[in-house]
Amino acid sequence: MMIIRLTTEQLTTIEAHGESTYPNEGAGFLLGHIPDPDTLLIEVVLPVENKRETEAQYNRYELSQKDYLRAELEAAKQGIDLVGVFHSHPDHPSSPSVFDRDHALPHFAYLITSVQAGKAAITQAWRLREGRECFDEDRLVIVG
Repeated sequence: MMIIRLTTEQLTTIEAHGESTYPNEGAGFLLGHIPDPDTLLIEVVLPVENKRETEAQYNRYELSQKDYLRAELEAAKQGIDLVGVFHSHPDHPSSPSVFDRDHALPHFAYLITSVQAGKAAITQAWRLREGRECFDEDRLVIVG
């Protein structure tokens, strides 16, 4: 289990993005670094527009190649790394779906916020196993 550290402000940004895109999924990138083998420190949260076709956004998100490139360039500019993705689950639990597993990358952090009736309820952290068979839950530590 990895400890993922982020600030109250960063969590608020993630949850507010999920609320603002409700009843559709919202998403974005997590930039940061790994100061030790058990800790991931989030330094920047980058909300982006869901590029999925409008009629599918209620239960799917898509991040474009251009969005990935912008996130990578921003991370390089700041001397950190693209370390994960966040997204929301409107009116569903904050656990990964089969779709999430099929489109996830091992070693990335995935923060999923359950947004219930337009209000962020819970955010959990997940990491896809190397064999892609399932996600393991990471521990979120909110600082500040």
